[in-house]
Amino acid sequence: MKPADLTRLHSLGTPSLSPDGAWAVFALTRPDLDKDTYVGGLWTVPTDGSQSPRPLTRGEHDSGPVHSPDGRWIAFLRPDADDRVQIHLLPVDGGEPWKATDHPLGAADPAWSPDSTRLAYTARVPDQGRYAGTEPAKEAPRRITTLKYRIDGLGFLRDRPRHVFVTAPLDPEAAPGAPVQVTGARADHGAPAWTPDGSELLFSASLHEEADTDLVADVWACAPEEGARPRRLTHGRIGTEGPAPDPGGTTVFFPGAALGDDLRDFVGRTPGLWRVPLEGGRGPVRLTDEEDGPHVQQSLQVLDDGVLLLADRRGAVHLLRVPLDGGEPQTLLGGPVQAQSFDHRAGVTVAVVADGRSSGELVRVGPEGASPLTSLAELDPYPVTELTAHTPDGHPVHGWVAVPGDRGPHPVVLMIHGGPFAPYGHQVFDETQVLVEAGYAVVLCNPRGSSGYGQAHARAIIGDVGRVSATDLLAFLDAALADERLDADRVGVMGGSHGGYMTTWMAAHHGERFRAAVPERALTSVDSFEGSSDIGSLFPHPLYGPEEDWARQSPLAYADRIDIPTLIIHSEQDWRCPVEQAQRLYLRLRRRREDTELLLFPGEGHELSRSGLPSHRVARFEAVLDWWGRHL
Repeated sequence: MKPADLTRLHSLGTPSLSPDGAWAVFALTRPDLDKDTYVGGLWTVPTDGSQSPRPLTRGEHDSGPVHSPDGRWIAFLRPDADDRVQIHLLPVDGGEPWKATDHPLGAADPAWSPDSTRLAYTARVPDQGRYAGTEPAKEAPRRITTLKYRIDGLGFLRDRPRHVFVTAPLDPEAAPGAPVQVTGARADHGAPAWTPDGSELLFSASLHEEADTDLVADVWACAPEEGARPRRLTHGRIGTEGPAPDPGGTTVFFPGAALGDDLRDFVGRTPGLWRVPLEGGRGPVRLTDEEDGPHVQQSLQVLDDGVLLLADRRGAVHLLRVPLDGGEPQTLLGGPVQAQSFDHRAGVTVAVVADGRSSGELVRVGPEGASPLTSLAELDPYPVTELTAHTPDGHPVHGWVAVPGDRGPHPVVLMIHGGPFAPYGHQVFDETQVLVEAGYAVVLCNPRGSSGYGQAHARAIIGDVGRVSATDLLAFLDAALADERLDADRVGVMGGSHGGYMTTWMAAHHGERFRAAVPERALTSVDSFEGSSDIGSLFPHPLYGPEEDWARQSPLAYADRIDIPTLIIHSEQDWRCPVEQAQRLYLRLRRRREDTELLLFPGEGHELSRSGLPSHRVARFEAVLDWWGRHL
């Protein structure tokens, strides 16, 4: 894969099955360098594998399809003439889509009522005079009185809270009726789900008085009508998201994680599956083990005999069924894969699954395994080989090595993932493929702090992040370098976000092991991160400990030790690890060394390498390859 081959990668959105399970609809998206954007539309495919997928819509930015329960309609998202993403409706039996919402900041998260007559959804409601018709630089000043007031990739929050709405009865032959705003609290509300009888909506939100200083998000229920008074189903001690009711309408299931006594201790907490009675009166019960149980992801679907969910485990993401009363999960789709999304209807289950050959294909999941319904991959990726190393004290470190096809020895790039509570895993990774194509061996692993290896593994770095993580990274690197195809004298290190933190740490503390470094969107100084990051008010203490320990754990404090060429990559609009983190490191290094460079991307946020402009992603790849070409 060369940098421009980014356009040959694809992504599939969450599939939606027809009520009879016979057809699946999904969004297919690819980067487009000519238009410098991501283009795609809705596609459909029969679930019996009898036909190839075919396009369903002609829009270039259609996404998020959801079938109505009666099978007549597909709700989906499409930008309108003013480039605001609105909910549109497509008749399943033929005809043109029509726009069902008209919000100044767009709409999202459509959910059909059980009788297929209305849609619940979310939309941001701007304060008067904000985000509509006025140049941003000429808007009135913002009076900020909270700690949580902005977020990377979106911007300011408090002057455009996300509310739950319900449409008037839908009729394509009549003018759309005014929607009802169900929620009113000045806070963000999560995606809604209907109860089976249509009498209430379920959503997650932080509506308690202390919401600005903790990480609690409760499950709420309210009637689908204007001015409804929400009632809290959980007890204010869990971070919840994505509630879903059981078919009988008596129990609500949701993924969530405990937050410790101070309600802010989130680091390495394994999200699990919980349930709570819909009528209230009893607290939530956790159904999966907190220490070594599955790391439950957000999407749930509740069936008569269990809850379908995705779970992160050792670099894989499996599709599981958990019994309604808890107990041992059943693996429906396992192995070296990463399931990304799924749907189930009428006894049929489909899932989007990535592996070492593809960035994601739609498959039908059955007792015999997975049957492919799409074959969209355009690349022939280099294989990666699993490896488990051990630290001097015997701790296992799991990861992968990718090597170009010829004998070598090849220069080596140690890649470090972000998070830190995240994993590398089983799927085609563009970073790896571009480097291997250019002749580099790539070493990537999941050191302590990573998710998917149990809670003790994830929380082991608290208060000593750099040292513990480096121990694991170096042990894995040494094990990989035992392969004679890898050149131990030509090794570079790179990573983004927490990976950028660790790249800077490694350059300062173990610089003799590396020829050069590329820290990207890095946290370098914990103290200034606290005040400048969108998550700074709650992130540093649980991970790095008390303030008196922050300097010891800040890579910037050791910048004078860095004696290898360093390319610092950052985005100008990054609010997660703000650009001052890069600027301070650049200044400290550039004063001492001419072989220091700073590459800044205008208009981009923290997610540049994953969802930035295609042209910027290609330019980033080219800059990285140029840097390694000069120094490895």
